Amino acid sequence: MELTSTALALLGLMLAAWTAGAVWLVMSSLRRSRSARAARSTARRLSRMIDDSPAIPLLVKPDGKIEGPDRIAAWLGFESLPGFLSELDGGDAGLTEGDLEQLQDAVRRTQKTAAPFRMMITPRGSEKSLALRGQLANASIASGGAVLVWWFDFSESQGELSRLRSETARARNDFAALVGLIEAAPMPMWFRGPDMDLRLVNSAYVDAVGAETAAKVVEQQVELVEAADGLNAAEIARQALVKDLPIERIVQATVGSQRRTLRVSDLPLGAEGVGGYAIDIEELEEQTRAFRAFRAAQRSMLDQLSVGVAQFDEDRRLTFANQPFQRIFSLPNSAQVDPPRFERFLDIARDASRLPEVRDFPEWRAEMAGWFQASAPVEESWTLPDSTHLRIVAQPMPDGGLVMVAEDRSEQLALSATRDTLLRTRTATFDSLFESLGVFAPDGRMQLWNRSFPAIWGLPEEYFDEHPHVDQLLDRIANRLARPAQRKAIGEVVRAATLDRKERGGRVVLSDGRTLEFAGVPLPDGNGLLTVMDVTDSTKAEEALRERATALEEADAVKTRFLANMSYEFRTPLTSIGGFAELLQSGIAGELTEQGSEYVAAIIASVERLSTQIESVLDLTQSEAGLLPMARENVELLSFTTHIVRTREEAIEAKGLTLDLRGDKNAGHVNADQRQLGRAIGNLLDNAIDATPGGGRILVALGRRKSGARIVISDNGEGMKPSELARALDGYRLQGSDGKDGKRGLGLPLARQLIEAHGGRLEIQSEKGTGTTATVLLP
Repeated sequence: MELTSTALALLGLMLAAWTAGAVWLVMSSLRRSRSARAARSTARRLSRMIDDSPAIPLLVKPDGKIEGPDRIAAWLGFESLPGFLSELDGGDAGLTEGDLEQLQDAVRRTQKTAAPFRMMITPRGSEKSLALRGQLANASIASGGAVLVWWFDFSESQGELSRLRSETARARNDFAALVGLIEAAPMPMWFRGPDMDLRLVNSAYVDAVGAETAAKVVEQQVELVEAADGLNAAEIARQALVKDLPIERIVQATVGSQRRTLRVSDLPLGAEGVGGYAIDIEELEEQTRAFRAFRAAQRSMLDQLSVGVAQFDEDRRLTFANQPFQRIFSLPNSAQVDPPRFERFLDIARDASRLPEVRDFPEWRAEMAGWFQASAPVEESWTLPDSTHLRIVAQPMPDGGLVMVAEDRSEQLALSATRDTLLRTRTATFDSLFESLGVFAPDGRMQLWNRSFPAIWGLPEEYFDEHPHVDQLLDRIANRLARPAQRKAIGEVVRAATLDRKERGGRVVLSDGRTLEFAGVPLPDGNGLLTVMDVTDSTKAEEALRERATALEEADAVKTRFLANMSYEFRTPLTSIGGFAELLQSGIAGELTEQGSEYVAAIIASVERLSTQIESVLDLTQSEAGLLPMARENVELLSFTTHIVRTREEAIEAKGLTLDLRGDKNAGHVNADQRQLGRAIGNLLDNAIDATPGGGRILVALGRRKSGARIVISDNGEGMKPSELARALDGYRLQGSDGKDGKRGLGLPLARQLIEAHGGRLEIQSEKGTGTTATVLLP
């Protein structure tokens, strides 16, 4: 029993201790739970504060791992923040390769040196501007060289700064442009400060006052405008500033070395000062004076007209009336001293019986007064009691005034009757003409025609009573033309005469075989005259003449071919004759007698001469046909001409002639066929030798021009008349200086053809009794 009490006591003590321990544990647990809740609440509050903060931390550990909130991932375009710094370059999101490399370098430098860093980045595909500030992390945050990087989003601030910079740059550019505009302004401009001293002037101001620079103008306070009425320019500018109203005045000033009229304006600019500018109106003043003089001259000229002209101002008062107007409406002299109003003018004219008779004059007068408000000119015809016919034109003016023109047309009406008589006479004259005539108005409608015009086209006269349009007329006659499309040519001629005021013509063939020739002639009154004539007979004669000309041309071609063929045919027998004659001369057939030797020599000479003539004919025909072969080479002109002269030395000495060859190396070279050009020059020289009498003189001169070489062959022979020169150029023989047949023949035509084949020109001048000069121009 005692053991049981002791056990129970121990058991109670144990239960009490256990209860006390449990209570302490519970109390301790409650304290730790409250501390944990407080810590979680603080952590959530700090996390929320970080989320709402403009700066977000990113912890970079020494091994490259990163820790940070998801906001950074959202800024960089990631769904979640990567685990390592090197993974911030995600290709389409994150940092660019350059920014990431720069950030890694900055982190490594901070880990080694503990130096903070700053940098700016822009994520891929984003317009955000992020600022990064890095520093070594506190040991309580992370140990072992971790770096804490704070991220700031300053996109809005950056945008505002960019906008402000843009506006500042634009304002600076606008200010510079404004300053440049003021500087480049052709008129003097200036700015005065609050003390009315000059602060700024432009170049035009400097030039106007004759200063060197704008700085000296401001330093010396050189004024452009002189003092007037006891006030200088600065005092007048002060008045504009005090009254806060612009002041404009016209003054005289010395600009450069001339006295000019200026319109000067002072513009208050608030507390900043006063701006001003001056406009040179000297030319405007001169134009105003010239306008006054012109108006006076104009009114003087209007007095010389036969048409009455009057002008009323916007108050309907007469300001001017020329002498014919005063005479037509019998205006008294007092109208010049006390100009009446328009209504009073009508009363004065009515009292003088210079207005038409009307039933209700007050109503009619009010109707006439409405001319001032009319939108277009008004034209009327007035018949006065004395049978005077007036044409009245009222022209409203933009300023509210009115110009009134009165023309006496009484004589014109009388002339109109005379004109009608003349028109009837003209119509009768038209009908009696052989040609068919039609007159068309500028709009293409037919106005007048004579009796033969419908007949030549085969149309009834009644059709023209409707004054048809030219297109309608052409439609009617189209089926009468051999080629209906030619109707367009007739229409073009009519339009050219009426609208273009040009003369044109043409020819059409009718389906019945007739040929009509037509022409359009512009008339002074603006209409166009179409003349049509039947030229069938003359056309047939023309065709016959044309056929005859063609036959003649063919005959000439046949002649040319015949001469060429005959030249070739003559060469073979001549060659044989010459060859046998030379054999006889050489003694192959035995010794010849003296007389036989003379005969053989004559045969050889004749063969050579005939061969030369045949060759000339052949070359001439080939040259005329453009088939002459040319072997061009570079020819030295002086030696070439000298050789030609040397070959004719015997002929020159035989006649006792004197030949003067003038020229030197400066004559140059020509690109020519040496043989053909030599024949041309030789023919001209042969003609000169043949035409010059014994003891005469021949001149051969070489020269050079910009366009090429020139060879002149001149003699003092008998010369030729123009008719003889024309015959010589055509190849006819003329008498030589000894009265016998000369050697011209084909020489001159062949020479001309050969020279022209070289691209040159032959000019021959000859005067009877003086001599002949042949000039060869070669390119």
